[in-house]
Amino acid sequence: MTARLEHKTALVTGAARGQGAAAARRFVAEGARVVLADVLDEEGKALAAELGDAARYQHLDVSSEDDWAAAVAGMDRLDVLVNNAGVLHFSPLADTKLADYQRVININQVGTFLGMRAAVPLMRTAGGGSIVNLSSVEGLAAAPLLTAYTASKFAIRGMTKVAAVELGQYGIRVNSVHPGMIDTDMIKEAAGGVELDLNRIARRVALRRAGRADEIADLVVFLASDESSYCTGAEFVADGGATATHALNVT
Repeated sequence: MTARLEHKTALVTGAARGQGAAAARRFVAEGARVVLADVLDEEGKALAAELGDAARYQHLDVSSEDDWAAAVAGMDRLDVLVNNAGVLHFSPLADTKLADYQRVININQVGTFLGMRAAVPLMRTAGGGSIVNLSSVEGLAAAPLLTAYTASKFAIRGMTKVAAVELGQYGIRVNSVHPGMIDTDMIKEAAGGVELDLNRIARRVALRRAGRADEIADLVVFLASDESSYCTGAEFVADGGATATHALNVT
């Protein structure tokens, strides 16, 4: 059976751990060559070594134009870009510092914009490609304490649609993925290192559990592969049913 991503070259941001690492592992398993991009150099290099010859590590601050230029300059082709890098910040609107708001926007929103822009020339040369932008359920609806994060994820959703409309003529597909509560270190870090009982919160969704990074990776592989060849400008939700209800549901 042919590997689903055979002969494809991919770049995954935020690939050192969490959802990015899960996607990178699945990409290599499906035959892709993968550039693991992150600012966590030690973890990124270790994962690249684990994955073998099909993977290499690239230091990349996604909010830096210079870093993006350096990343794509070292590539002879790019078939798949996964804009996964992101940060989370909890704060009531009235207490949110401008610096914290701008940090989230620069990484989540500006990083996605710079990534898409950097990918276009290589993908046009290749005759097409797939860009997968990681948004969130917070890119579909609101949650308290997440003004900056929600703003960035709504922006990713909108930019995805604009890019899909512009780039379809070149065979470049652009889609957004909207995970719900996924059990990764990002939530713990945003909470200041405090251990959170995710299961207590996750029991409120239809599937009564938090999601796993590998479940999001499976969806990203589908969008990266030719199996999704007629999918562009769309929102793919993997949230355990979180967005299937409304605020009056108390079950």
